[in-house]
Amino acid sequence: MTQVRPELSRYLRTETVGGALLLIAAATALLWVNSPWAASYLTMTETVVAIPRLHLELTLADWTKDGLLAVFFFVAGLELKRELVVGELADRKRATLPVIAAIGGVVTPALIAAVIGFGVPGMDRGWAIPVATDIAFALAALALTGSRIPAGARVFLLSLAVVDDLIAIVLIAVLFTTTMSLLWLLAAAGCFAAWALAQRKRVSTPLLYVPLALVSWYALHEGGIHPTLAGVALGLLTRVRPDPGERQAPATRLEHLFQPISAGLCVPLFALFAAGVPLNTTVFGELFSDRLALAVMFGLLLGKPLGIFGMSWAAIRLGIATRPNELGWRDMFALAVLGGIGFTVSLLVAELALADIADGSSVELAKTAVLVASLAASLAGSALLLRRGRVHQARRDARALEREE
Repeated sequence: MTQVRPELSRYLRTETVGGALLLIAAATALLWVNSPWAASYLTMTETVVAIPRLHLELTLADWTKDGLLAVFFFVAGLELKRELVVGELADRKRATLPVIAAIGGVVTPALIAAVIGFGVPGMDRGWAIPVATDIAFALAALALTGSRIPAGARVFLLSLAVVDDLIAIVLIAVLFTTTMSLLWLLAAAGCFAAWALAQRKRVSTPLLYVPLALVSWYALHEGGIHPTLAGVALGLLTRVRPDPGERQAPATRLEHLFQPISAGLCVPLFALFAAGVPLNTTVFGELFSDRLALAVMFGLLLGKPLGIFGMSWAAIRLGIATRPNELGWRDMFALAVLGGIGFTVSLLVAELALADIADGSSVELAKTAVLVASLAASLAGSALLLRRGRVHQARRDARALEREE
């Protein structure tokens, strides 16, 4: 058993396996909720699990979205911090690019959705539906189809998606949070400060870090902020440079520990609970004629690539930012298309923005539009990445042949 477990962990750390598990879970949810056994799926997702002493009552779907996904965001924060300090994003101009691209990827789809859906009920806040890129699904698609693309592609997409989601979380807080507790937010800030101080003082015991992580998550939840933000914050506050004589920095150790859990358990379970969108012929019949649905789909499929690629191109041309190593313009465009995978946050915003519409059909229509657009973006982006991967592999083969000669 001692030999099997490290091998299993190593296996689950590979992003291709994690991406495959995520897509299998998403497909299972989609088939399940549109099958004769749909009632059992809905019962499962809506089952409430409560912690009475903390006054927490969340459905299983909410626990996976707010709880398990925080582990994924923690791993993403660790990786992003490493790239910012000792990796490709240590260069200021390279670090600037994904931030500018993320802003373009938020503003452009929001404008397109607002113009197309102008005057439609619910679009006063529904313009925010297509603004977010789903980190988990986008990285899964990249892992499955972009393995031959230079590593800078993952760094760019990860950084872009993290900034994109942070902007989306702020939008949710501004547009949809009716009550925000300053005391709880200060408590969360105190936890983050204590984590950073403990890292600075080289404290290593989990007896301190585990409670800090749990309390910070709970404080953000009670404070009215999406609690997955705690994962990103703690990851970014973790030390990535090893001390002299230290075998591994804390960030490296934690990433090795949590990445298999994130890839093999947290993200697939999140997909299983999030991807169950009911589909019906009535909704599909309205999908390409209803302005709300068109606003969402054009925002994701047109606004995301235009905003991400356009702002990236402008920033690089103006000398504000630098293009990632070995990535060409066509690689950047393929990644921008992949940015149109909205899914989780887009589905959440659709529920929040359209909840006041009486008949409820608008929510179902918007969710279907998100699902169709995200699927189209994943297929188109993956096809472009496969093509670009063949080009990069041919270049590597040619260079290897030249060295042999």
